[in-house]
Amino acid sequence: MTTLADPVPGGRPEDLRRVAGLTAELTRQGVHGIVLAYVDTAGVCRVKTVPTARLAAAVTSGVGMSPVFDTFLCDDSVVTTDVLGSPDGDLRLYPDLDRLVALAAQPGWAWAPVDRITQEGARHPGCARTFLRRTVADAAERHGLAFKAAIEVEWAVGLGSAPAGEFRPAVRGPAYGAIRQVELSDCTADLLAALAAQDVPVDQLHPEYAAGQFEISVGALDPVAAADRSVLVRQTIRAVAARHGLRVSFAPAYLADGVGNGGHLHLSCWRDGVNLHAGGEGRYGMTAEAESFAAGVLARLPALTAVTAPSPASYLRLRPSQWAGVFTAWGRETREAALRVITGTAGRRAQEANLEVKPVDLAANPYLALGCVIAAGLDGTAGALELPEEITGDPARYGPDEAAALGVRRLPRSLSEAVAEFRTDEVLRTALGPVLADAVRAVRLGEAATAEGLDDAQVAAAYRWVY
Repeated sequence: MTTLADPVPGGRPEDLRRVAGLTAELTRQGVHGIVLAYVDTAGVCRVKTVPTARLAAAVTSGVGMSPVFDTFLCDDSVVTTDVLGSPDGDLRLYPDLDRLVALAAQPGWAWAPVDRITQEGARHPGCARTFLRRTVADAAERHGLAFKAAIEVEWAVGLGSAPAGEFRPAVRGPAYGAIRQVELSDCTADLLAALAAQDVPVDQLHPEYAAGQFEISVGALDPVAAADRSVLVRQTIRAVAARHGLRVSFAPAYLADGVGNGGHLHLSCWRDGVNLHAGGEGRYGMTAEAESFAAGVLARLPALTAVTAPSPASYLRLRPSQWAGVFTAWGRETREAALRVITGTAGRRAQEANLEVKPVDLAANPYLALGCVIAAGLDGTAGALELPEEITGDPARYGPDEAAALGVRRLPRSLSEAVAEFRTDEVLRTALGPVLADAVRAVRLGEAATAEGLDDAQVAAAYRWVY
């Protein structure tokens, strides 16, 4: 479990007691430096590093970093809001020692996610990790709910020898085919070994649908730890690939055509150790509360796409009939529905039943995505919302009248449309708070403006190696 306590100037007492021992252990393992990582509003992982000997100083005083990164775009240009985007000011990065890990694929380095607080010791209102942690803590305090979450990671493996900026698949062969597994077996075996060394349990790893594409699924954790794990898994994939002369893309659409990379989000609600998505009297064993939670997520999906599909490249992926889930519909094991109800295998449903949110990709800041999905679900439980009629098959087959009768609506077709939905959604904006909500709006509009006038191939190229 990740601690739900905010960092404090001078360090939390438990961290102060641990840091000397951790420093000694890391030094014994040959770790020379520590990567301090967070994800910005645009979905880019930003880092600072400190020597291992400076871990204690980072725990007590933090490490400085400008708040301007909250309004950086993917091309490192800056947009502004009323309170963010200025070159003035400073924040302190505080590492979470519960998530500190030596990096198996980067010998000499360890990694830790950070929370950001002001120099005066207050929560930084633009910190996405803090937002998710407070959302989880409030759900526990106000509703008695806890959550388990996991984020699927899809990526495309390209040749490191390809001309700068280009993507050339490192492996070929059919989707899910043995050819790809064999051709990349040394690299993927090293990946499994590295993740095991970092205590990341892997459920499955396999070749996926698109050119050079693979997918990995990892074990579920509390939402903050799940978001941390998603960032760590991608750091590890990238490092292992580099050691094999390969390059990886996590972009939603690394080519203009075909299936892109998803980052499907899995989430379940729990109370007193009991999974509310199993053993209930509702549809497919859901409790009434779990159904309402799902209904809340479904109702806010058009606005959620501004957070879960935040890149112009996301909308090259969000196309009908490609398993991306581009309609406001739900169903049991229905891979074309935006909200997929997973009941789990007979005999393990109490452990495995969950919701899968499909219109999510790895351009999304995982802390923002999880926090906003939870906020939408909690709004559904508070209002006792009811799920509409379940759909089966591909919603693209419905005509306009039938779709309207079923409440099946196409999700936004562009980032600008998603921002328009987000701007009118008071639930999500209130959950984020004015500073973070305005940062989301400004950064998304900035990305949309950057991509204006580009064709699909140019959009894919612009974001291919960003995330």
